[in-house]
Amino acid sequence: MTHPTAVREAARVVAIEAARAHVANIRPIDLTNPNVLVGHLMAAETLLMDIVAAHTEPTDETEGATR
Repeated sequence: MTHPTAVREAARVVAIEAARAHVANIRPIDLTNPNVLVGHLMAAETLLMDIVAAHTEPTDETEGATR
């Protein structure tokens, strides 16, 4: 499915800003608590997957260029 370029750009900005906000809100992590560590890793993985998805989904322009 293709999306207009403006929509894809907005999704990219939202994904990147969500990752920045998450990192900005991280306080000192208790490295002796594996549950906290796993939680941070899962959150980071989810944010990275969102960023990748926002940058790999086709736009109207890229779809038109491949035809």
